[in-house]
Amino acid sequence: MANSIPYSILDISPIRQGFTAADALRNSLDVAQHAEKWGYTRYWVAEHHNMTGNASSATAVLVGYIAGGTKHIRVGSGGVMLPNHAPLVIAEQFGTLESLYPGRIELGLGRAPGTDQMTARALRRDLLGSDDRFPQDVRELQYYFGPLQEGQSVKAIPGMNTNVPIWILGSSLYGAQLAAHFGLPYAFASHFAPEQLLEAMKIYRELFKPSTQQAKPYSAFVMNVVAADTDEEARHLFTTLQQNVVRMRRNTRGQLPPPIAGMNEFCEPHERAAADQALQVSVVGSLETVKKGMRHWLDTTGADEIICTGQIFDHQARLRSFEIAAQAAQGL
Repeated sequence: MANSIPYSILDISPIRQGFTAADALRNSLDVAQHAEKWGYTRYWVAEHHNMTGNASSATAVLVGYIAGGTKHIRVGSGGVMLPNHAPLVIAEQFGTLESLYPGRIELGLGRAPGTDQMTARALRRDLLGSDDRFPQDVRELQYYFGPLQEGQSVKAIPGMNTNVPIWILGSSLYGAQLAAHFGLPYAFASHFAPEQLLEAMKIYRELFKPSTQQAKPYSAFVMNVVAADTDEEARHLFTTLQQNVVRMRRNTRGQLPPPIAGMNEFCEPHERAAADQALQVSVVGSLETVKKGMRHWLDTTGADEIICTGQIFDHQARLRSFEIAAQAAQGL
């Protein structure tokens, strides 16, 4: 069925309690292969480090694994945390991917470290000015992906003249302003930081300047989707993500936990309220519930695309959730 609103997936390759990183990576490929059949536009993986519950740290490697196991779905990063890397290294990695899977690779860029400060130092060796250089690093990447310039001494090979599409990702107004200024597509991380979602979308559209990559603004937002055959079942599955958010705020992260009967015995009321606030851009329920929720957030944000993410313990339930989400998006 043709769909008017593109819908995509953001994955962090969650490592479940009792399972391994290898299991998580194989599950990510399985989700991507099903997503391709269900009409998803793109499949992104996110860079995180030093987190026992996430297997997506070597983002470019995982993008290659997923692209190699699928046929036509677009595959990319959502995102690469650019301050952790030299732009030339990223240009070579994604230039290689684009050379292997032409027309299918995308590079979403984030400004945060995707980890704690000690791990960030281990990644970069030097934290001086790393975040402040983000705009210059984006421009440097565009330079490496573009055609050979007269007098250019440093080249990304592969990478040069591949014109890998770049997205700016963010959870604040900064990313919206930068994406607009550079004329790039923009995705907002509202699945965990929803506070500035609406203002960021508005600023992005108002300030957008056309570029060679993007003639007009194009925005997406990430939402948690936990779908099942009944609302009750979906709410039960959702307790996995709720636990994760509470544990993150307690600084007791771990592997993805199984769902529980209810949250009241797991956390205090103020912890539950904080988790609800962080997870407000979520749709949890059956097909009709999910469809209504998607429609609400699309109308509210004015976005061009929905990016679904869903941390669900049981792999088959996770597949079923993304299948229902696709059906919901197709019906919008």
